[in-house]
Order: sequence, then C-alpha cells, then structure tokens
Amino acid sequence: MMNMQVAAARGGDSHDLAMTTGDPLMKIGDMAKRHGVTLRTLRFYEDKGLLSPVRDGSTRLYTRRDNVRLKLILLGRKVGFSLREVKQMIDLYDPKGSNTRQLKVTLEKSEKQLARLEKQRSLIDEAIGELGQGIDVVRSLLSERQASATGA
Repeated sequence: MMNMQVAAARGGDSHDLAMTTGDPLMKIGDMAKRHGVTLRTLRFYEDKGLLSPVRDGSTRLYTRRDNVRLKLILLGRKVGFSLREVKQMIDLYDPKGSNTRQLKVTLEKSEKQLARLEKQRSLIDEAIGELGQGIDVVRSLLSERQASATGA
C-alpha cells in the first residue's frame, strides 16, 4: 500500500480531502483481494462512476472512501439492489450535511426491496413444497415398481 500523501502531492483531485488524512492507498490487486472481487469488477464499477480511484500513471490507487463505497456496493448487490439504485443512494451522501435525504431514499428503497425479497421467498417456499411432494410421489412409484419387478 502507498501513503496517500504521495498521491496528494499531485493535487487537483476529488480525493484531496481524504488524502490529507494520511490513510494508506490500496492498489487494485489489494482492493480486489480484500473484498473478494475481480480486477474487472473494480474497473467496471469505476466505469459506472461508483468508484473513482486516484491515478498514479496507469496505476489505480483506492482511498478509504473507495473502500467504504465498495463495501456498500457489494452489500447493495447482495440484497438485490441494481447498480443504478446503489449509485443513487451512495451519491446522496454529503459529508458536511445531515444526510436526511439519503436516509429517506435508502429507507424507501430498502422497504420496497424487502417486500420483493419476502414475496420471492414465499414463492420459493411454495415451489420447494411442491417439489418435495413430487419427489415423494416419484419415490413411492419407483419403490412400487421395483418391488413388483422383483416379485416381492
């Protein structure tokens, strides 16, 4: 990992405030390994505007902010949010504000997603029940046919 002050000396970047803290920068491979994602995934999220690593030549250097954003992206994806929804919620964050709007939007989207997931779970539980019953019928038929084939 590199020290953020090295990159801060380059100046003029949106990460200037974060870089003055002395937090370490992480190279793309370290970031990928830490979060269990591929390099391609990180580049994809960068292309979509979800992450914005500092550049040192062609090297991507991720800040603490990027690390937190990636955690939120992965959590959002895990619970079924689209990348667009995740970006909308994350982009509402204002480090100097109360973030009331962000919290309201996140709550609204989360409640809707929870309802969708509960509906999916209900449908899956129903399908599992029907499949289990079907398996029981097939086992019974198979058992009967095997018994009659052996003459028992």
